[in-house]
Amino acid sequence: MLSVLRERTYRHLFAAQVVALVGTGLATVALGLLAYDLAGADAGSVLGTALAIKMVAYVGIAPVAGALAHRIPRRRLMVASDLIRATVALALPFVDAVWQVYLLIFLLQSASAAFTPVFQSVIPEVLPEERDYTRALSLSRLAYDLESVAGPVLAAGLLALVGYHWLFWGTTAGFLASAALVVSAVVPKPVPAPGQAPAPGADSRAGAPASGVLARSGRGLRLFLARPRLRALLALDLAVAAGGAMVIVNTVVYVRDRLGRPPGDVPLALGAYGAGSMAVALLLPRALDRLSDRAVMLPAAFGTAGLLGALAGLTAAGPASWRWPALLALWAAFGAAGSLILTPTGRVLRDAVAPADLPAAFAAQFSLSHGCWLLTYPLAGRLGAISPRSSGRST
Repeated sequence: MLSVLRERTYRHLFAAQVVALVGTGLATVALGLLAYDLAGADAGSVLGTALAIKMVAYVGIAPVAGALAHRIPRRRLMVASDLIRATVALALPFVDAVWQVYLLIFLLQSASAAFTPVFQSVIPEVLPEERDYTRALSLSRLAYDLESVAGPVLAAGLLALVGYHWLFWGTTAGFLASAALVVSAVVPKPVPAPGQAPAPGADSRAGAPASGVLARSGRGLRLFLARPRLRALLALDLAVAAGGAMVIVNTVVYVRDRLGRPPGDVPLALGAYGAGSMAVALLLPRALDRLSDRAVMLPAAFGTAGLLGALAGLTAAGPASWRWPALLALWAAFGAAGSLILTPTGRVLRDAVAPADLPAAFAAQFSLSHGCWLLTYPLAGRLGAISPRSSGRST
C-alpha cells in the first residue's frame, strides 16, 4: 500500500492531509474545553450547535468551491484554505463569547469544505493507475480514522504540560505545514471539457467555463441526478450516515446509561468503531484488485441495515454481561461497513464522470454526503432519547 508514496506529488499532498488532520484532532479537544469555559454545563449544547454549523458549511460551501476550482488554480485554492484555517485557529484562544465561537467555526469549516473536495479531485489525476489510486483511497481512509485516535492522544500528552489554549497553536502549525506541503507539490493542470475556454481574466490553466461560478456550482448536483450510478452512491452515503450517526451520537448513551459502564469505556467503544474502519482500509486494496466496487459496497449497505436491527435487539435485551462485548462488536462492524462503502467512493466518481467534471463531482459528493449526516444526526439523537432505558447494570 505504501508504494504509492514514491510518487512525489502524492507524497506531499498526503503528508499535507495528515498534518492538517492531526491539527484538526487537537482543535476538537481544545474546542470542547473552550466551550466548557464559556458555557459550563451548557457546553454540550454549544458543541451540538457547532456541529450543526459545520455540516451547514460543508453542504453549502463545497459546491461553490468545486466551481471555483475551474477559475482559481487548485494549488492556490488549497493553500488559501489552509491559511484561512490557520488564521481562525489562531483566533480561537482569544474568544470570550459563544457567538464568536460559532462565527469562527463557520469560517474554519467553510475553508475545510473548500480544501477537501479540491484535494480529492486532484489525487486521481496524480495517480491515474487504478491500482495506485485504490491504495491512495485506503491511505486516505486510514488518515481520517487515525485523526480520531492520534489527535486526542497527542492532545492528552500536551495537556499534561500546557493549557488547552496551546492546542490551538498546534492546530495552526498543522494547517501552516499543510499549506507549505501543498506549495511544494506539483498539482496537475485541470482537464478542460471539450470546447471549454478559460473565462475572461481567469488563469488560463484553470480552464474555467464560460458559465459563472454560481451556475457551475450546481453542476455536480445535476451530475448526481443524471447518472444512476451516482444516485445509488447517494443512497449508500445515507447508509453510512445512518450507522455512523448512531455510533457518534449515542455511544455515551449506550455505554453509560444502557449498560451502566464507567466513563473510561466510552473511548473504548469509539475506538472499536475506528478499529473496524481501519482494518477494512488496510485489507480492502487487495480485495478491490479482484472484486468490483459494487460487489463490496452494496453488501456493506445492506449489512448496515442488519446491524441497526441487531442494535435494536441489544437495546431491548435485559441486563446481561454479554451486552458489552456485543456492543463493541457492533461498533466495530459499523466502522467496517462504513469503510467498505467510503473507501471505493472515489473510484466510483472517477469512473462516472469526465476528468473535467471531477472537481464538481467530488464537491457534490462532499456536500450531499454531509447533508445525509445533517439529516441522521438529529434522528439518531431522537432515537437514543426515546428508546427504553436499561433497568440495571451489566455484570
